[in-house]
Amino acid sequence: MENNLPAQRPLTVIQLPNGQHAYTEPANLPAPQQPTGPQVVHIHQAAPDRTVQRIALGSGVGAGTVAAGVYFGPLLVGVLTAIAANLAMLAFMVLILGWGVVTVVRAVNAPRPGRRGRN
Repeated sequence: MENNLPAQRPLTVIQLPNGQHAYTEPANLPAPQQPTGPQVVHIHQAAPDRTVQRIALGSGVGAGTVAAGVYFGPLLVGVLTAIAANLAMLAFMVLILGWGVVTVVRAVNAPRPGRRGRN
C-alpha cells in the first residue's frame, strides 16, 4: 500500500480580530516579539476602584485580596457616605436648635416699655 498523503503538520488555533477562531499553520504566524524591558504599569492611571486590585495583583498577592477589594471597596464607600450624611444632619439640627435658643434668650431679655433697664 502506498501512502500518498502528505506528512501531517500541527495546526494552531488563533483568534481573529473579529472574535472568530481559525486554524493556521505555525509557519504562517508572525514571530513572537520578545519584550525589550520590564513592563511598566502606571497605577495612577487606573480607575479609582481598581487601584487596590492592580497593586495586589502586581505584588503577587492572592485572589483573596483582590476579591476583598472588589467586595469591601464599594461597601466602605457606602458606609462613609452614610456617616457623612448623619453628621450633616446632626450639624443642621444643632444649628437650628442654637438659633432657636438664641432667639428665645434675646426675646426674654429684651427691654419692655415702662420698665427700667438694669443699673
